[in-house]
Amino acid sequence: MSASVDIGDLSALAEVASKAKPVHVICLGLSALDQVWRVDRPFAGGSEKIRALEYGTLGGGMAANASVAVARLGASVAFWGRAGNDAAGHEMKSAFAAEGVDVESFRLFPHGRSSVSGIIVDSGGERQIVNFRGLYPESADWLPLEGVARASSVLADPRWVEGAATLFREARARGVPTVLDGDMADAEVFERLLPLTDHAIFSEPALTAFAGSSQGEGLAALGRFGCCVIAVTRGEGGVSWYENGQLHRQAAYAVDVVDTTGAGDVFHGAYALAIGAGLGVRAAMAFSAATAAIKCRHAGGRNGIPDINECLAFMRTTP
Repeated sequence: MSASVDIGDLSALAEVASKAKPVHVICLGLSALDQVWRVDRPFAGGSEKIRALEYGTLGGGMAANASVAVARLGASVAFWGRAGNDAAGHEMKSAFAAEGVDVESFRLFPHGRSSVSGIIVDSGGERQIVNFRGLYPESADWLPLEGVARASSVLADPRWVEGAATLFREARARGVPTVLDGDMADAEVFERLLPLTDHAIFSEPALTAFAGSSQGEGLAALGRFGCCVIAVTRGEGGVSWYENGQLHRQAAYAVDVVDTTGAGDVFHGAYALAIGAGLGVRAAMAFSAATAAIKCRHAGGRNGIPDINECLAFMRTTP
């Protein structure tokens, strides 16, 4: 196993898989409909036309993909979010339901417009993305906050700031761990959400943009917000995190990468599940890294997400 995590530290996950240990995660934020084109090479810049080898449409979005990861891994999960009452919104809602995700609080607004993304994936698995974030009300006063009482953990991305702040405040009041997907966002978004966050996990570009560095000093600088854990995912470079005044690192699992789309989202979903199940941070990081690595062996943001038993078997046999 990578980073010398004792497999005994992960025993709670086997209990989740067997349903002996109930875990319920709430994921809040962006749900987008992804239109994916697979190409030999990405756009080089300027005006040009490239040929697509394959095309498909599937659900995406940070918190949305995280919720599907939680469901595939075997825990109970609800997605709280917004979309338009349009074809894209109904397609996304149906896709959630097919995965076993609770969509009672995925609201389709009559005068809203759903978020849609265009994704170019090259032969090396790298991607270029353009996203329309959608149009819908910012207010979160309709969220069923009493549902937080039965949550083991909650996760939010930064795309619905009012919703994330509302959910995190309620979770804090109830002692439920909060996990923030730190993707690219304006500084004021993080200034508002980080004081309510227990576990903040950034992408490298987002951490660099906000803290000025994606290295240890960038992680340490965010200690002022009082988070238990500040982390940054580095793809094949693994994940680093700052906890209790010390810097830690979890190496990536070596796999043949087909597509990195959604890998960070899957990592966040797995992490929220692991923290909700009571794992320590190091074990949760190892489990999340393994789950994301397995996903990267398959094309698509949701294809190839393993169940817990598959992930644990992978961790026992993969360096």
